[in-house]
Amino acid sequence: MNPVEQYFINQKEPYQSIMLYVRSVILKTLPKIEEKYSYKIPFYHLDKKPMCYLNVLKGTNYVDMAFVQGIFLQDKFPELKDYNSRQQVRSIQVKNLEDFDELMFIDLLKEAAILLNNSKKAWNFK
Repeated sequence: MNPVEQYFINQKEPYQSIMLYVRSVILKTLPKIEEKYSYKIPFYHLDKKPMCYLNVLKGTNYVDMAFVQGIFLQDKFPELKDYNSRQQVRSIQVKNLEDFDELMFIDLLKEAAILLNNSKKAWNFK
């Protein structure tokens, strides 16, 4: 079992179910995305650039679905919020799967991938 899978297995319910479901949506929506274990949490990279991550913050009752460049997606997706005064990261907090808007999340993933691809071209990343 790889570290990401171990991370998910170690989560208590309902976090485990939420994270596994969100993970399946991410992998299905963006088949070229790479799943990595960084900073002791699962990160999702596109073209070797971090795009988003999943986390359960200590003392909270939700899964934090965070987008690294979320500040640039916030106008189109007002569901993205700035928690803990992060400079660029914006996230959606999911307390249960019944409240998870999968269609909006799929659109958000696609927009984040476009943003990452465009920033890569604009800054000439290799």
